Amino acid sequence: MAILTRGVLLAALVVGLGPGARSYARLEAATAQAQADAPSRELLDRYCVTCHNERLRTAELALDHVDLSDVGTHAAVLEKVVHKLRSGQMPPEGRPRPDEATLATFVTSLESALDQAAAERPNPGRVASRRLNRVEYVHAIEDLLGLEVNGEELLPSDMAGFGFDNNAEVLSITPGLMSRYIAAATKISRAAIGSPDTRPVMQLYQLGYERRDARAGEEMPFATHGGLAVRHHFPLDGEYVFAVRLKRNETVETIDGIAEDEHQIELRIDHALVERFPIGGRYPGPDPGQLIAVPEDDLAGQRLHEYRMTADHALEVRLPVEAGTRLVSVAFTDVAPSPHAAGGLPGVDKFFVSGPFDGAVPDDTLSRRRIFRCRPNTTQQEEPCAREIIGGLVRRAYRRPVMSEDLDPLMRVYREGRQDRDFELGIERALEALLAMPGFLMRVERRPIDTRAGAVYRLSDVELASRLSFFLWRSIPDDELLDLAERGELNEAGNLAAQVRRMLADPRATRFMDDFVGQWLQVRNIFSQDPDGALFAGFNDSLRKAMVQETELFFRSQVLEDRPVQDLLRADYTFLNEQLARHYGVDDLYGSHFRRYAWEDDRRHGLLGQASLLTVTSYANRTSVVLRGKWVLETLLGAPPPPPPPNVPPLAENDRRAPTSLRER
Repeated sequence: MAILTRGVLLAALVVGLGPGARSYARLEAATAQAQADAPSRELLDRYCVTCHNERLRTAELALDHVDLSDVGTHAAVLEKVVHKLRSGQMPPEGRPRPDEATLATFVTSLESALDQAAAERPNPGRVASRRLNRVEYVHAIEDLLGLEVNGEELLPSDMAGFGFDNNAEVLSITPGLMSRYIAAATKISRAAIGSPDTRPVMQLYQLGYERRDARAGEEMPFATHGGLAVRHHFPLDGEYVFAVRLKRNETVETIDGIAEDEHQIELRIDHALVERFPIGGRYPGPDPGQLIAVPEDDLAGQRLHEYRMTADHALEVRLPVEAGTRLVSVAFTDVAPSPHAAGGLPGVDKFFVSGPFDGAVPDDTLSRRRIFRCRPNTTQQEEPCAREIIGGLVRRAYRRPVMSEDLDPLMRVYREGRQDRDFELGIERALEALLAMPGFLMRVERRPIDTRAGAVYRLSDVELASRLSFFLWRSIPDDELLDLAERGELNEAGNLAAQVRRMLADPRATRFMDDFVGQWLQVRNIFSQDPDGALFAGFNDSLRKAMVQETELFFRSQVLEDRPVQDLLRADYTFLNEQLARHYGVDDLYGSHFRRYAWEDDRRHGLLGQASLLTVTSYANRTSVVLRGKWVLETLLGAPPPPPPPNVPPLAENDRRAPTSLRER
């Protein structure tokens, strides 16, 4: 069990958190026999102690005094033994080795003994104080204030420790990072209260270089192509300018896909049509413009092509929009390809949103409703109301009951803001200070006063609630979880399991599932992969996103349906949309929405057949059994291979004209 435990422990834990926890029970039963067999002292003495003893101390390792009947005392040393034996590094070449079956039995029994010792004498270790990482910070702001923020604009990316960016050892705060948190607190507090910077700004959205002949995702309107959909934050009620620039030919800077035929572009906000731009044909829209030229790839000059140059000069409109985060989409309506068009179908290259112009502070937004739980009618009511508002925010932000030392400094900040202008400015200043406080930014678990150093102790219910929410929601606890923890009832029989089931059923649980699978399986690395366009012409950003979404939906189903952990590798189903189905050679799926699909054979069963994993374990122009095997050993089995020997030449590149497999070569 240990090799599985080390490789997919967290995945097994999450799958086992389902209603019946059947997966964990199956794993226990599968290893019962191995746990009953004690590891062989004779084998250790015969094949290991001859070199690793107190006299020779080869590799600074001595095993002659290790007691295999008390493996917990020597766990650190024996973990190294397990790793070396599992990876085949020991015994070394030229030394006596047991047969494979004997070695496997010994390692399995040693792993089982280590697991059993760890279960009987748990050692949680020391948990370092740590800050919220960027993902947790963004979700905490959303759950606390009802405000969506762009974490990439506010904060730098986080380092990873052992492959995960929520590892406490890499989540310290530097002075430079603290200044970014303070700047973010200023921007967020102003946006939440409703006094953001009123100066107009321009936001650019770009599709990047890819084919734009398909609907780009679930958020795009049906029967459209060549466009994009974005979630844009409008800080104020006011007018905003929307402008479109179409994709162009890189050689002659002309617009692709525009002919004398009719075209229409639709602009929608929250799915409602707000503007339709007609181009060409009988429409009185912008003049497409013409350029007669010889294409660069036609050196003989035998063909003249008409190119459209100015079709997007008038694709701009100014519209009133209410404040808030809204889905904005711009795309061509679905029409048949023009036989006259050069460069395929037309598509959007860049989309600009500018504003606000003549902006006004909205009276009612989700963030203001979250913050202003009371409204003072007189000057005398302002101080008590401010204390109620700030106290409510502190309880959620600090994830614990509020104490006077929490409120007093924030109330002083409130009074300064109130004196400078009014009640709302005081609340805004207090919120700004709160979002930069260690109580919000840091996750600290305190050892009980009456507990000696190094002793194992139970977490308080409030600390457990915080751990649970940051684990399953990547965010702060909600009121139900906090209420239960503050009453000391979270650890009572049935309550903890009930809360886990409730939290997994909440849409916020997808934050954890997607974030975890992206880091554990490294599928987020697909966005830095750049397959050779000459070999994989159909690979584009929308296909890349579809590959990742397949893996995310598959993992979600494993957790939410409480599937056995073995299904991660053996499941006979996946989730596909039309574009990904075509990539797999499946012809009977249509539409951009994902749906469950059962495989007819076992070639793509489980995770190992999914395109996202195959892409991140390949080179730009070919697959690699070496990269893929290393990934399986490290990520799934927890047994990384030994370093390669020196001076190993690279494999010869395969001749594209006569492709052969590595085995054939």
